[in-house]
Amino acid sequence: MKLLAALGLIAAFGVAGAAERSIDKSIVVPATLDQTWDAWTTREGITSFFAPDAKIEPKVGGAFHIHINPLAEPGLKGADDMRFMALQPKQMLSFDWNAPPHLPAARQQRTFVVLRFAPVSEKETRVSLHHTGWGEGGEWDKTYAYFDRAWDSVLANLKKRFESGPQDWTEWMKSLRKMQEQAAQKK
Repeated sequence: MKLLAALGLIAAFGVAGAAERSIDKSIVVPATLDQTWDAWTTREGITSFFAPDAKIEPKVGGAFHIHINPLAEPGLKGADDMRFMALQPKQMLSFDWNAPPHLPAARQQRTFVVLRFAPVSEKETRVSLHHTGWGEGGEWDKTYAYFDRAWDSVLANLKKRFESGPQDWTEWMKSLRKMQEQAAQKK
């Protein structure tokens, strides 16, 4: 009888304890821990590799708004209205996150990103990203696939920022303005 009860608990825990779907990425950037931390916790840092505009307030509950398209309507700029969930200076930060505007059902929900920072040497820092909180099926699967690719680009841009300088958003903004003009002409 005890064996059956134990097997029942193991089976129940096995289902409940299953690993949650997550995206896990890591990169070593040619920058000090201080430089890498600042890249994620200041507006100047975010705009140097992630997006052309941002509102960053590095405190629990503070803004972590990443505007991939600063010309879009409020709520459609990118990661609008996101916030820092936790900060352990120069070790870890986390923020909530949403799906891109073209996936509206998933966008209504939030996922969570944890970044960990570890010095590899005086001039190199490992950034490890863990993105979790995914639903299942439909737009959730599309959102997961989108961010599985997107985080590779974001982390590569972070590394590139320290190898060859900050991102120049001039051409990106020109293309956004052109799309905005074309959309206005169709109205």
